Amino acid sequence: MSLSPKTIETVKATAPAVAQNAEAITTRMYEILFADFPEVKPLFENGDPQQHKKLATAVSAYAANIDNLEVLSKAVEKMASTHVLKKVKPEHYPMVGVSILKAIKDVLGEAANDEVLDSWKEAYFFLADILIAREKELYAQA
Repeated sequence: MSLSPKTIETVKATAPAVAQNAEAITTRMYEILFADFPEVKPLFENGDPQQHKKLATAVSAYAANIDNLEVLSKAVEKMASTHVLKKVKPEHYPMVGVSILKAIKDVLGEAANDEVLDSWKEAYFFLADILIAREKELYAQA
């Protein structure tokens, strides 16, 4: 499976706005995630207090490189390894997906129209599938 050309175009077009607001988006995403899905909060115990900044950097890099994902392979590998250490499971990804889309809408307001949100949804779940597949391999090796 690959991303649609429209999704790549839309995510690339919104990359500057997302990068400019990335920390606000990820801060808001964690607020939404923990309020709507409190069962995931234990995954973040003893976590990095700057996690929202790390995620902001990752989201910005993904958006900027959505048409050249190979450059993100080391970051994806590191993320997958961290997720396995923290016991992240496939069922957690939809919770984060819903939360990040709500956060993008909250922070970007009218700029996050249905087309933008649909593209970001496709992009998020595309990356989630990559991470889930890699994490499955890492769990099997453990």
